Amino acid sequence: MAPSAVPTTDIDTVAVNGPVHVTKLTTSHAAPTKQKTPLQMISQGTCLPGIPTFPSFAGHRQWMLEHMALAFRVFARKGYTEGMAGHISVRDPENPHTFWTNPLGRHFGLLKGSDMILVDYDGNVIGGNMSRPANAAGFLIHSALHKARPDVIAACHTHSPAGKAWSTFVRPLEMLNQDVTYFHGDAQAVYKDFGGVVFTAEEGERLASALGPQGKGMILRNHGLLTVGSTVDEACYLFTLMERSCEVQLMVEAAAANGIPKVFVPEESAKYTFEMASDPEALYWEAQPDLEYEEFMGNGAHKA
Repeated sequence: MAPSAVPTTDIDTVAVNGPVHVTKLTTSHAAPTKQKTPLQMISQGTCLPGIPTFPSFAGHRQWMLEHMALAFRVFARKGYTEGMAGHISVRDPENPHTFWTNPLGRHFGLLKGSDMILVDYDGNVIGGNMSRPANAAGFLIHSALHKARPDVIAACHTHSPAGKAWSTFVRPLEMLNQDVTYFHGDAQAVYKDFGGVVFTAEEGERLASALGPQGKGMILRNHGLLTVGSTVDEACYLFTLMERSCEVQLMVEAAAANGIPKVFVPEESAKYTFEMASDPEALYWEAQPDLEYEEFMGNGAHKA
C-alpha cells in the first residue's frame, strides 16, 4: 500500500483536566508544481514503469493468463478457497467479446495459464482448456459484468472469510484508514439482494447494474466480495485489499461495541488519497509484490 499523498494536518487542542481534546482539525493540500500521475507521485527518483504493452495479441494473452494464474495462487495462499466456489475472468485482448476463466473444481493453488478456459458471451467454450467445464454461476456473473463495463478487463470473486462475514451486514466499508479509501465514493457498491446461487442471466445483470459505471469493488449480501480492474493484477490487488478491509472493519466493530468511538478519515482526505493512488498503473503495481512472491515461491509453476 502506498504512503498517503495527503499533506500534514494541523490540529488545535485544549487540555481539560488531563486528556487532550481536539477542537479543530484543518487539512491543507499543497498542489504539486507540475501535474504528475499517481505512479510518479509515489516514485521517489526513477519512476516505476507503466503497465507492459505487447507487439502481438499472442504475447499479451500469454502474459495475462500467467498473471491470472498467479492471482489465483495468491488467493490460495491467503486462504480464499471454498470448495469449487470462486472465479476470475479476463477479457481476451484480441476478441473482447470473449473472456478467460478458471476450470471448475481445480484448486486455485494449482492453476497454470494453460488451465484457463475461453468462453463467449453466449456461454460457449471456444478455446483453451477443453477438458473441464467452467463454473456456470461464475459465467453468468462475469459475462454480465464484461457486457455492462467495456472498461473492465478482469473481475475477481471468491467466498473469502472476512468478505462473507461483513456481507451479512449489507453495509459498505467505512473510511476507517488510509488503505480503505481506495474504495471511496462510487468505487464501492453493495448488492442488497440474495437469491441463492446465480443460475439466471437476470441475476447476473442485476449484479452488474449494482456495481455501477465507476465501481471497483462490491459487497454481495450473504455471499462475499467482487472486484474489477483494467488488469487482472489490479482486480487481484483490490480483492485482497477489500478482504483485509472487511477483516479490519469487523475488528473495529467489535471494539466499538465495547464503547470505543470510531474516528473516520476526513472526507476531503479520503477523496484526495483515492484520487492520488487509485489509477490503473498504481493499482497494477500494488499487486506486483504478491505476484512476484508467488512466482518465486512456486518456482514458476504457473507457466507450465
